Amino acid sequence: MANFCKILFPGSDFVPITLKCHQSLSEHLTVQNSPVLFGCRTGICGTCLVKVIGDILPPQSDEQEMLETLVANHPHARLACQLDVTGNVEIWKMEG
Repeated sequence: MANFCKILFPGSDFVPITLKCHQSLSEHLTVQNSPVLFGCRTGICGTCLVKVIGDILPPQSDEQEMLETLVANHPHARLACQLDVTGNVEIWKMEG
């Protein structure tokens, strides 16, 4: 039986979504159901920069390099297209 993760978007009018843990967040968020804007969806443009609180795997080296360029030393900054969600999370819009 798959574990499910609830994704909340505090500070926005967007309703929470539920995904199977480890499913790609960017594949399930569209212009209609997400406060997160996506550009390349591969982690190289930085368009989907967000603040994330909750259960996620740490960033891989390519994402970490982009994060250091956009918002150095921000402990909760992530690229939404690269998130590997392992539990319930809150995603907040962020400007780079």
